[in-house]
Amino acid sequence: MRLCRLICHSLRFTRSKCPKKASLFANLRTDFSSGLVVFLVALPLCLGIALASGAPPLAGIIAGVIGGIVVGSLSSSHLSVSGPAAGLTSIVLAAITELGAFEIFLAAVFVAGILQVVLGLVKAGTVSNYIPNNVIEGMLAGIGVIIILKQIPHAFGYDSDFEGDENFVQPDGQNTLTELLGVFDHVNAGPILVSLVSLALLMGWPRLGISKKVRFIPAALLAVAASILLNEVLLSAGYGWAITSRDHLVTLPVPQNFSEFTSMFVSPDFTALARPDVWKIGATIAAVASIETLLCIEAADRMDPQKRYTDTNRELRAQGIGNMLSALLGGLPMTSVVVRTSANADAGAKSKLSTIIHGVLLLLCVVSIPFILNKIPLATLAAVLILVGYKLAKPSTFLHFWQRGIYQFLPFVITFAGVLYNLLAGVALGLLVSVIFILKGNMKRAYSFRREEYKDGDIIHIDLAQEVSFLNKAAIKATLAQIPADAKVVIDASDTVYIAHDVLDLIREFKQVRAKEARIKVKLRGFKKAYRLQDAEEVNKVTLEHPTDEKTAQVSNE
Repeated sequence: MRLCRLICHSLRFTRSKCPKKASLFANLRTDFSSGLVVFLVALPLCLGIALASGAPPLAGIIAGVIGGIVVGSLSSSHLSVSGPAAGLTSIVLAAITELGAFEIFLAAVFVAGILQVVLGLVKAGTVSNYIPNNVIEGMLAGIGVIIILKQIPHAFGYDSDFEGDENFVQPDGQNTLTELLGVFDHVNAGPILVSLVSLALLMGWPRLGISKKVRFIPAALLAVAASILLNEVLLSAGYGWAITSRDHLVTLPVPQNFSEFTSMFVSPDFTALARPDVWKIGATIAAVASIETLLCIEAADRMDPQKRYTDTNRELRAQGIGNMLSALLGGLPMTSVVVRTSANADAGAKSKLSTIIHGVLLLLCVVSIPFILNKIPLATLAAVLILVGYKLAKPSTFLHFWQRGIYQFLPFVITFAGVLYNLLAGVALGLLVSVIFILKGNMKRAYSFRREEYKDGDIIHIDLAQEVSFLNKAAIKATLAQIPADAKVVIDASDTVYIAHDVLDLIREFKQVRAKEARIKVKLRGFKKAYRLQDAEEVNKVTLEHPTDEKTAQVSNE
């Protein structure tokens, strides 16, 4: 309290205006509503990713529960939702096959958790601060389009690909585009009807003039309830449009008794920690999971209406602890996931309580009412995700970056296109383009004089920027090379705070060698004595003529 008073006093606050930390339950109604939506979205994703990874279905649910309750509690992110990630499915599938047993794979996941905690302790999370906003927005737009393309088959009742797949190339040998073409050969009237009803409710419910007492009920819950009821009515009537195939419904394991339930949990085989391949796979999982988590955290902060920032190092530690616990209980490795995070933000979450509630609902509902959850058509969840995808990839986002110029638009659209094929590859490509533009920008000069424009008596001014790094060397070198013989030059560092040694060496060589040979009079202004650039006697004694009527050529290196 004393510290709080001191802070308030230093900021000229009165005691009555002293800021207080908001309670976790300050927005319980809103967070419960959004947590319910995320639960409905996460349920089929956890199951689908587990099956695609060659793991037991319960392994995906365990990761979802741990990601919601444990990671959600430990994280400082207000919107991020963690769980099993589609980006790890190929790694997990290959690892289980290579290691020979799921129990040994769990030991590798435990190792990955330890390594993530270490990464958080050494503050590796700060690398996410260097990812440009246009790359993050391009990633979100790409994921939005992926969600839409991947959910269209589910909306039509063509469920050959697992729910939650985000890769262009699918495990069944198809890809995103061929899967869309296959929809026309597997059109099912029941799922289409469910999708249309769900979309109507999802888009119409928020626009109705409803009472505040029922406004907190999420449209996604109404859509799910309506789809279950509609399908049950069609079944009772014996209508052919009814969804009966388990391929088109949520499929949870339903244990008959407690002992059968407990037998579903698997423990890691820690004797395998002596195997080098376990540590290699653990390091691979830690690296990929950490990168995807940091990307999602940056995206979550961008989606936050309150623009709060997440401690990424704390996030890595939270993810590491979550993966260790998930491994101990027989769960899959997890990351912070953009799809669930986007659904959370879109549902209006205010704090991380929403994430925790989604984990609690996963735990309670899977244990208590799996037979009801197994009645949920995948088509209605596809409708929910299609709207989430649209809000991530709105046309206005593309127009916004187009209006900001080619240097903002090109990294954005390249990242977007790359993410459609592979998330990490797309982001890496966007970063590469951004770096190229940064290098190119540092090589540009605001003014470049030509010899024929130079007149006798003119004084050439080269004004250095506030910070001059090695990236500016090429621009300065090109400028100095164009200075004609017998010229008068002022190199001004009055506003400069930092100059790289490479640039200092370049100026020193120009002053001591080329300036002498070309009879160029050089005056240095604002350089620190520590730079040792004032040691040439002829430089100190230079007197530039015509100081009042000089015609100045400014060369800014920014």
